[in-house]
Amino acid sequence: MFRRLWARRRQRAIAGTEMQTGSFDYIVIGAGSAGCVLANRLTASGRHNVLLLEAGPRDTDPWIHVPLGYAKLFTKKSVNWSYESEPEPGLGGRSIFTPRGKVLGGSSSINGLVYIRGQREDFDGWGVPGWGFDDLLPCFIKSEDQSRGASAWHGVGGPIAVSDLPDRHELCDAFIASAQALGIPRNDDFNGATQEGTGYYQATARNGRRCSAATGYLRPVVNRSNLRIEINALATRIVFEGLRATSVEFRQNGKTHSAGAREIILSGGTFNSPQLLQLSGVGPSPHLESLGIPVVLDAAGVGEALQDHLYVRTFWRCTKPVTLNDDMASRWRQLGIGLRYVLQRRGPLTVSAGYAAAFVRTRPELTRPDAQFYFINFSASKRGGFLHPFSGFTCSVSQLQAESRGWVRIRSADPEAPPSIQYNYLAAESDRRMMVDGLKLLRRLVNTRPFSDYVAEEKYPGPRVQSDEDWLGFCREAGETVFHPTSTCRMGIDAASVVDERLRVRGLAGLRVADASVMPSVPSGNINAAVIAVAEKGAELILEDSAVT
Repeated sequence: MFRRLWARRRQRAIAGTEMQTGSFDYIVIGAGSAGCVLANRLTASGRHNVLLLEAGPRDTDPWIHVPLGYAKLFTKKSVNWSYESEPEPGLGGRSIFTPRGKVLGGSSSINGLVYIRGQREDFDGWGVPGWGFDDLLPCFIKSEDQSRGASAWHGVGGPIAVSDLPDRHELCDAFIASAQALGIPRNDDFNGATQEGTGYYQATARNGRRCSAATGYLRPVVNRSNLRIEINALATRIVFEGLRATSVEFRQNGKTHSAGAREIILSGGTFNSPQLLQLSGVGPSPHLESLGIPVVLDAAGVGEALQDHLYVRTFWRCTKPVTLNDDMASRWRQLGIGLRYVLQRRGPLTVSAGYAAAFVRTRPELTRPDAQFYFINFSASKRGGFLHPFSGFTCSVSQLQAESRGWVRIRSADPEAPPSIQYNYLAAESDRRMMVDGLKLLRRLVNTRPFSDYVAEEKYPGPRVQSDEDWLGFCREAGETVFHPTSTCRMGIDAASVVDERLRVRGLAGLRVADASVMPSVPSGNINAAVIAVAEKGAELILEDSAVT
């Protein structure tokens, strides 16, 4: 059905008149998590015409819609920007592979589906009027279709399906029980009154199928007459008249097009939004001038203050053949997994990038969790790679409140050149301390009964790592991104912020940013839920401002 609707919409777009400056009320650049929300909400009344530009294709790759299919999409360049960071000083000079969605739904179409909002203190700590936790909670609730039903913390009937994983697993139950044995409380709702504790993750899925932002927000409205969607359309420049943004140039099918609008909204994400601003002459003037780009506005903060959560995995050999590694070693068990998914929408193919979890304080004097533990019932040498040839599982640690900051900068005036990314992991002493303490606590958990009954051997890092210095060295050796980049177009009330509290780019007219890049700091946990909430709030602000102009 969606394909037929899309074909009709696309045929009308191709047959329509050539786009002229001023022909749209809004142009949204990027059909990722935020862009899909905006396209839906800004066209809901029927009063506004919206053009949505997406650099990637439709979300027709079948692995997008199978939850465990994220493993097939890590390096798939047809739907993935597949960026690489600059050599990271804190990680031994390694460049970090950085997948980002290049497809309808953006990274919500290729991510691990884990649904986590963050902590109250994250949003209150932003210090931006109208953006505290109590301000954003209605946006979280509005976006949800929660399988557990409506409550003070959750909503039903929203675009994004949020559900429990359909199957429990004995390894997960043992992980949770051992966490409890260490004094970590049981928590069956990490998105409720408190995040702290241990339990099963929830996922953005319904009936064993991924619910991306494209599935939830875009698919139901694809046939709206006031919404025009252009795929494979790479935005190359925002055009200004003085200090007012007036149009967008984009490349599609080898040709350059231009479309104008009353207001342009950047939703390209933490890497692509500052990239396009800089390509358009908005950014640190010394860098732009060095690349021959005419400066529209000297904005030193564009591309600065990048934050992400560092992530370190440990691998363990299991005493019992109950892991996915064991299942995949047998052709008959593989067949059974496929049949169970097709017939029942259950089994390993419904699992997200986290199965069981713990949100913990690594030191008793802390007032809130600072580490996130992930458990998954398989192990592989690299994410998206082949499973280990032994019965194995993975336990991982990620930061919750990072302090280290990096940057994003264009390499050249070529819009097709990937941006230069520097995460600057482990630059802050607090980040180094947290990761070491978190990994030590994780090892204690795994070696606590009943989970320890499943441990045959710690494969990686193994007994060579004992001291704090050893653990820090292991972080530098094994640390990776967990795909939570934020803050490169920081929102704030200070003059140095890139956007104000209504997401308007400071010093310019007719231009906003609404995506993860506006978050002043990274929330505590997986960020897709927060990106959607930011876009919901942004749509409300845009419509409010439209009503008074």
